[in-house]
Amino acid sequence: MKRLLDCNASDFAAMTKGEKLESIQASEGRTIVQELSLFRNTMMLEPITDAEIACAFGADLILLNAFDCVSPHIAGIDAPAEETIRTLKRYTGRMVGVNLEPVGTSQTLGELEDMPEGRAGTVENALRARDLGFDFILLTGNPGTGVDNAAILEATRTMHEALGDDMIIFAGKMHAAGSRNEAGEKIITKDDVRAFAEAGADVILLPAPGTVPGVTFEFVRDMVAYIHSLGKLSLTAIGTSQEGASATTIEQIALMCKMAGTDLHHVGDAGVGGLNPENLMAYSIAVRGKRHTYLRMARSVNR
Repeated sequence: MKRLLDCNASDFAAMTKGEKLESIQASEGRTIVQELSLFRNTMMLEPITDAEIACAFGADLILLNAFDCVSPHIAGIDAPAEETIRTLKRYTGRMVGVNLEPVGTSQTLGELEDMPEGRAGTVENALRARDLGFDFILLTGNPGTGVDNAAILEATRTMHEALGDDMIIFAGKMHAAGSRNEAGEKIITKDDVRAFAEAGADVILLPAPGTVPGVTFEFVRDMVAYIHSLGKLSLTAIGTSQEGASATTIEQIALMCKMAGTDLHHVGDAGVGGLNPENLMAYSIAVRGKRHTYLRMARSVNR
C-alpha cells in the first residue's frame, strides 16, 4: 500500500476504506486535512472553488463544514445536486469528507444556533453522504450547536452499523460547541476515546495543543498514545480561529501536533475570509518539508 504522501488521484479512487486508513498511517503524521466553510455562498477566487485553492496549497483531504446533505450545493460547482461531490472530487483529485453534527441534551452555554436538517448527525444524512460520494464523515459540532460526546457516541454507533465499510468515521470535538460540561480539558476523556473506538470510529479527533484552554501538549500526547493503543488513528484539529493566526503560531501548533504523534493534522475554516492558503502551506512545510508539500501542490489530478 502506498503512503498517502505518494498517492495520485487514481490511487485514492481505487482504495478501499481499509487501504485509505493504512495509507494515512504509513505517512507517519504527514497528512493534512483542510476544512472549508460553506456557511456563506462565496468563493475566495471566482470562479473556482475554495477546495481547489486548498489543494493548490498542499491539502491532502478536504473537509466540508455546513454542507447540506438534503440540498447539496458548493459555490463554484455547476453540476446536478446529486453529482456535486463527485464533481468536486474530479476537480481536486482528493478524498472529501463532511461534518455532521449530533446535537445532544447536555447543559449549554449561550444561545443555540438553528441547524438545517441536512447538517444533522443522523443515519439518514450519513446514508445521503455515502450516496453523494463522500469518503469520510466527521461527527463534531460547530459553535453554539450543543453537540456533546454522548450524542457523538450514539451517532458513531448507529452510523457504523448502517454504513459498515462504506465510510471512514471520525469522531470528536475541536472545541466545546456550546456544551457547558465539555469545555477546556474536559472536552474529551479516555473513557470517551474508548467508547468512540468501540462504537466504530476509525479516527478520534482531539483539539490541537494550544487551541483550547487547558489542552496542553502533554494532554494531547497522552491521548494520542491511548488512541493508538486501541488500534485507531488520531486527528488533531485547529478549530478555534487560530488558523488565521501568524505563520509562526501555526508552525508551533504543527510541530506540537507532530511531537504528540498524531496521524492527521486538521486546519480549520475560520481564517479571515475562511481559507488561509499561506498558513495551510506553512503548516504543511512544518510537518513534512518543502519536498512533500510541493509534490502535493504540483501533482496533476490526471495522474
